[in-house]
Amino acid sequence: MAEDKSKRDSIGMNMKGCQTNNGFVHNEDILEQTSDTGSSADNLQHSNTSILGSQEPDFKGVQPYAGMPKEVLFQFSGQARYRIPREILFWLAVASVLVLIAATVAIIVLSPKCLDWWQEGPMYQIYPRSFKDSNKDGNGDLKGIQDKLDYITALNVKTVWITSFYKSSLKDFRYGVEDFRQVDSIFGTMEDFENLVAAIHDKGLKLIIDFIPNHTSDKHTWFQLSRTRTGKYTDYYIWHDCTHENGTTVPPNNWLSVYGNSSWHFDEVRNQCYFHQFMKEQPDLNFRNPDVQEEIKEILRFWLTKGVDGFSFDAVKFLLEAKHLRDEIQVNKTQIPDTVTQYSELYHDFTTTQVGGMHDIPLDQYSTEFMGTEAYAETIDRTVMYYGLPFIQEADFPFNNYLTMLDTVSGNSVYEVITSWMENMPEGKWPNWMIGGPDSSRLTSRLGNEYVNVMNMLLFTLPGTPITYYGEEIGMGNIVAINLNESYDTNTLLSKSPMQWDNSSNAGFSEASHTWLPTNSDYHTVNVDQSLALSPCLNAVA
Repeated sequence: MAEDKSKRDSIGMNMKGCQTNNGFVHNEDILEQTSDTGSSADNLQHSNTSILGSQEPDFKGVQPYAGMPKEVLFQFSGQARYRIPREILFWLAVASVLVLIAATVAIIVLSPKCLDWWQEGPMYQIYPRSFKDSNKDGNGDLKGIQDKLDYITALNVKTVWITSFYKSSLKDFRYGVEDFRQVDSIFGTMEDFENLVAAIHDKGLKLIIDFIPNHTSDKHTWFQLSRTRTGKYTDYYIWHDCTHENGTTVPPNNWLSVYGNSSWHFDEVRNQCYFHQFMKEQPDLNFRNPDVQEEIKEILRFWLTKGVDGFSFDAVKFLLEAKHLRDEIQVNKTQIPDTVTQYSELYHDFTTTQVGGMHDIPLDQYSTEFMGTEAYAETIDRTVMYYGLPFIQEADFPFNNYLTMLDTVSGNSVYEVITSWMENMPEGKWPNWMIGGPDSSRLTSRLGNEYVNVMNMLLFTLPGTPITYYGEEIGMGNIVAINLNESYDTNTLLSKSPMQWDNSSNAGFSEASHTWLPTNSDYHTVNVDQSLALSPCLNAVA
């Protein structure tokens, strides 16, 4: 009896596919009920064959059930009604992922990028010798700027731009640099500069400074070594053979200095002529020399490590000259060549706007860098060349001073300047606007007091970065041309008069008995205190 019972149990297991149901007893009932009851003998025969033979189990007629073994699962997974929906869901998932990836890429490409710090707010340009005197010597200095940071912050300015303060002679007012790594003593010390940088950053502001890569002072160590042909310094400047007899020099060509007369000057030590775009005390560097480029990079790194956030590169349109020395074309071709002595009498196609070289400046290794260029050309289309090309980055923007050139104002003239810049500016670049500067006549003197508020409002409603020259926010004007006791073109000094803070002596600029330039006679009514009294929201201009 026991043996018969064991056989029956074995046959029962075979009828279920030789598998246990792991406790799902109700499914056994379902399986038994759905089996073909009319062919138990055939099933018994099939089951015995499965045990004794090598044939696979036949699950025909078996329905899916919970806990089914993989052999049963595989029988159903291949059926069309299960396989097709599964494949549809799979490919839908793949397509969805691809669509999400494509959408993400499109959003990244089409969305405007986040603004850099130099795009987020106004810049305030300071001529340091005229902003605030802290040591009563009649000259503005770095400590004076630091003392007035609260005022600058109140203007909602985001960036402070300080013009040249390097050690230099008085020639060209700090643009004949003797040492790019030193602060001129008239402005203070390197410690004063470091304190100013820290204070600016504590206020949440950024700092850019002037840099002059085109030339140095003739007192610079590089030039002294170059004129004696010492080592690598031999070709740091642009030298060329010329004829010099009886005190008269015959230059290599007809190129002229910005200030008139030949741009070549004979050096008796080297017995050659050197090239200078500006004064003879400012010899041009040979920027095509890799050693010169490396020197420039090292100087930039020096100031960046001091905390400077960016640079305004001055006079960059003069940075490179044509390698050939062909004469430049006369404006008046009938003029006798020997009488051509004024800069405006030549077309300067070989000595200006030789675009290139700025993309080698290594600012991209610093996360907060900015590079602007003062490359004021005769026409806007030539100035915007300094934005660079799609594959060559030159400047973040060349400074736009064309509104400062308007001596008369009208809707059409302003519209032409604005649209010309926007239409010529390369796609994807950032505009900027200014209505005054160290080398421009002040707005009040050019257009009149009635246009001060209008032009300031225009400046801050145009797209791009507005740039305010110190004093323009309160309507300062040029000083009257008098004997300024300076060996330089006095016309460029008229817009550099001391900042007018209040109606006290020297307009609150200095407690000295004499200031380097006289204050404007209107300082009793045109000053910061008066502007604040009339409009407590002075910072609305920013």
